[in-house]
Amino acid sequence: MSHGHGHGISPAEAATSNSGKHVNKLWIAAGLGLVTFVLQVTVGFFTSSLALLSDSAHVFTDIFGIFMALAAILVAQRAARRPDRTFGMYRTEVFAALANAILLFAVAGWVLYEAASRFSDPPEVPGLPVAIVAVVGLAMNVIAFLMLRSGAKESINIRGAYLEVMADMIGSIGVLVSGLVTLAFGWRYADPVIGVAIGLFVLPRAFNLGRHAVRILLQQAPDRIDVTSILEKINTLPGVVDAHDLHVWTLTSGMEVASVHVTAASDADPTTVLAATQTLLAEVFELEHATVQVELQGSDGKCTELAW
Repeated sequence: MSHGHGHGISPAEAATSNSGKHVNKLWIAAGLGLVTFVLQVTVGFFTSSLALLSDSAHVFTDIFGIFMALAAILVAQRAARRPDRTFGMYRTEVFAALANAILLFAVAGWVLYEAASRFSDPPEVPGLPVAIVAVVGLAMNVIAFLMLRSGAKESINIRGAYLEVMADMIGSIGVLVSGLVTLAFGWRYADPVIGVAIGLFVLPRAFNLGRHAVRILLQQAPDRIDVTSILEKINTLPGVVDAHDLHVWTLTSGMEVASVHVTAASDADPTTVLAATQTLLAEVFELEHATVQVELQGSDGKCTELAW
C-alpha cells in the first residue's frame, strides 16, 4: 500500500499570497472609510437624509468588515503552529466573510424598513449638502474599490470587504442622485426611493457571499470541481482498477484540498499509479495538495469502506 500527496503552494505561502499581500490596502481602505463615515453621519443627522444615513450604515459595516478581514489575516499568519492545528487558523477568513454577509443583510433590512416608514410622510431634505458629501464619499469608495479589486479574485476574505466597498460606492452614487434630484426638483420622495434601491442592491450580493462561505464551512466541493469527473478520469489511468473515498474541499481561498483511495491492479506498480493520479489531479483539476492512497487489488491492506 502506497501513500503520497502532491504539494503546490504551502498553507503559509497561500495565506501570504492570497490575503496577506493585501493588508496595507485594507488598512488604507479602512482609513478612507472612517473619513467617509464621520462625514456622512454628521451631515445625515443635520439634514435628516435617509440616503446619507443608510449609506453611512453601509460604510460602518464596510469598516467593521475590513477590520474583521484584517484580524482574520493576522490570526492566520501569526497563529502558533501546534500539533492540534493541523490546518492552521486559515478558516478564520471564511468566518469573517460570513460575518460580513450577515452584517450586509442586517443593514439592508434596516434601510428597507426605515424607507418604508418614510414614504407616508417624507421629510424635506436639503439637496446641496447631501450631494457634496456624496461626491466626497464616492471618491473615497472608488479609491478603495480599485485597491481591493485584484485581491477579491484571490481571497473570499478580501472579496467580502470588496463587496462592501462596492455597495458603498453604488450607495454614494445613489445619494448623489438623490441630492441632485432634490436640489433641482424638490422631490421629497427621492431620498427614501434611493434608500430602497441601495438596500435591494446589497441583498443578492450579501446572499452570494454568505452562500460561498457556508459551502466552505460545510466542506462541500468547490463550485468549479466536478467530483464525478475526477473519479471517472482516475479510473481511466493505466493500472487503476477503482477509485473511491474521494473528498474535495476548500480550506480557505486559494487552498483547495483533496484525498482519494485508488485500487491498483495486482501486477501494477503502485508508485507509477500514485504519480499518475497526483499528476492528473494537479494538471487537470488544479488540486495540487492531494493525498492519494494506493492499494493493490486483492491485498490485505485494502481500506475498509466507511458507512459515512
